[in-house]
Amino acid sequence: MNPTRRQAAIGGAAGALSALLGGSATAQTSGSGASTMIADLILVNGRFTTLDQTNPNPQAVAIADGRFIGAGSEHEMRALAGPDTGIIDLGGRRAVPGLIDSHMHIIRGGLNYNMELRWDGVRSLGQALEMLKRQVAVTPPPQWVRVVGGFTEHQFVEKRLPTLDEINAIAPDTPVFILHLYDRALLNGAALRAAGYTRDTPNPPGGEIQRDAAGNPTGLLLAKPNATILYATLAKGPKLPPEYQLNSTRHFMRELNRLGVTTVIDAGGGFQNYPEDYAVIEKLHADGELSLRIAYNLFTQKPKQELADFQSWSKQVKPGQGDDLYRHNGAGEMLVYSAADFEDFRVERPEMPPSMEGDLEPVVRLLAENRWPWRLHATYDETITRALDVFEKVDRDVPLKGLHWFFDHCETISDRNIDRIAALGGGIAVQHRMSFQGEYFVERYGAKAAERTPPIARMLEAGVPVGAGTDATRVASYNPWVSLAWLVTGRTLGGLKLYPQRNLLDRESALRLWTQANSWFSTEEGKKGQIKAGQLADLVVLDRDYMSVPEDEIQDIESVLTLLGGKPVHGAGDYAGLAPPLPPAMPDWSPVRSFGGYQKRAALDERKYAFAAACGCASACGVHGHAHAGALAAATPARDEGAFWGALGCSCWAF
Repeated sequence: MNPTRRQAAIGGAAGALSALLGGSATAQTSGSGASTMIADLILVNGRFTTLDQTNPNPQAVAIADGRFIGAGSEHEMRALAGPDTGIIDLGGRRAVPGLIDSHMHIIRGGLNYNMELRWDGVRSLGQALEMLKRQVAVTPPPQWVRVVGGFTEHQFVEKRLPTLDEINAIAPDTPVFILHLYDRALLNGAALRAAGYTRDTPNPPGGEIQRDAAGNPTGLLLAKPNATILYATLAKGPKLPPEYQLNSTRHFMRELNRLGVTTVIDAGGGFQNYPEDYAVIEKLHADGELSLRIAYNLFTQKPKQELADFQSWSKQVKPGQGDDLYRHNGAGEMLVYSAADFEDFRVERPEMPPSMEGDLEPVVRLLAENRWPWRLHATYDETITRALDVFEKVDRDVPLKGLHWFFDHCETISDRNIDRIAALGGGIAVQHRMSFQGEYFVERYGAKAAERTPPIARMLEAGVPVGAGTDATRVASYNPWVSLAWLVTGRTLGGLKLYPQRNLLDRESALRLWTQANSWFSTEEGKKGQIKAGQLADLVVLDRDYMSVPEDEIQDIESVLTLLGGKPVHGAGDYAGLAPPLPPAMPDWSPVRSFGGYQKRAALDERKYAFAAACGCASACGVHGHAHAGALAAATPARDEGAFWGALGCSCWAF
């Protein structure tokens, strides 16, 4: 952008922000799409992907009172300007509807975000361990350093997790908890002590505390296949006080805004009780500090008491209760514990107990009778078959069509069950868990079986509503562009090609699953998900063109300007400063202060970090010490640099 254009963009945007805070336009859009309203804000010189098939590529967009009032030629939109209208020049950048994540645990994640060191996006274990070392140095007792999911070992150039010895060398005294997906957690000795795990601690049902030859815990916790041991252990760590949780949630929402997310459908979660654990998000809503729209589902918390939970909640809140920023969305993703099949592809598929149908039916019947939509976690086709048997039985008495109920995940769903869902009027929300776990699935079930995990194209052909999301923050990253890259390329973060062409989506279809299609899952069709007159003015201006960048760059896309209801909630580069400032992350030792959230790829550093991690040594080497960075400048006369340095008698492979 040249200086003149930049000044116009910033000056116009600053005026727009002032207007948006007090805009008062009230006229309505006519049936032809023209408007008699005075715009609060007009966006010009952009490449707009509206996802409105009747108006796919307008030149400019106008906004008033939080909604789009027009999309057309620049001349037409400028005609809607008044004396206080702000005009933002997008400099030819791509603009898309605000992204909607149909499955995230944002309410729980927000309470903890400021305490978590995120390895999301980190591409070398060496870099990850350096981050861990820096965080250990500033974390005061009795706090823990927590790396809580969002990454896979396959994204690292080393293709491995840290060893327990490496973690203990970095942190002999500060508790460290590292969660890898929902298959295992690594705890150093200090964390084992803090959690109270000793040789006398029994294995919980469905989990394993790995032990050494003497019977003492090593620090490795395994889900076999129940992940309860992992999140129950995490829950033993200190919590942030309420005022810090408010700050933490604001920072997490802003991080999502930075990546272009404007709406999240919250899927509840373990240890997330209603209404107690919703107090923070409800206060932020009451105080006008939400920078995302949130529709929340209620997740049962007590095995064998699930029906009582939903009976109680159905008297407290109704689906749709709330407003466009914060509203109730129904039940799930846990309806009954006996129907939870987990998602750890490193272990055999769990068989649901015989009690599943008997437990599930009264809950589903109650929800249907009260017209509560629901979502149900189901990874495997066998679980889906049994759940559909229950749904069809209830449907004979209480029709389910129009209820917007759906399954989550469905990695191994059969064609027959896709058609059964379609017949009952249900939907399927898919997530990019295979981007993180595809290698494990192929290892257990084979590449052929992995070709339709899940069969998204077949779902769409059957007419089933399909939406996309992340399942963040533990089993996958919250970055929507990693999901979009997976939908388009069919590759894991480790680079493994999973899907044939027939199960891939073109870029516009993938984007639609992240926008317009997801409005079905919160029963808000026609309200958002498109850049279209009358819809909520949620819009993202991208730092690179999603529609044309090389496939490998899709995962690196960020927002330079995110609008929620026409108001800036994130700005960067030419648009920095338009969004309201955030207070610093609390507490002052928060990893967010040092590292932020999702880590950009740093290709130039990968080689350095890879070899630093490969050496595996915790003390200085007699040949090179640990001056790895200084030695990097010297090229080695061999393809295998580790072997070369080892040949010179150096076990650290310094470079």
